[in-house]
Amino acid sequence: MAVHGFRSIASTALNELGKEADLIEAALAHGLKDDVRAAYNRADYVDRRRQLMQDWEDILVEAGLY
Repeated sequence: MAVHGFRSIASTALNELGKEADLIEAALAHGLKDDVRAAYNRADYVDRRRQLMQDWEDILVEAGLY
């Protein structure tokens, strides 16, 4: 499995849990697909991304993977 495979698993799981798509994309260092929105949206969502990553860690710990 390559790094992108793990990123895909995380993205899929977090989207399935109803997490905010912009947070997931920001956490994965993806840019916005909408060029106009990307030009104006400079939010980095640091505090909310921190919680998102904590949620992901909790998922891994619960599954016995971390």
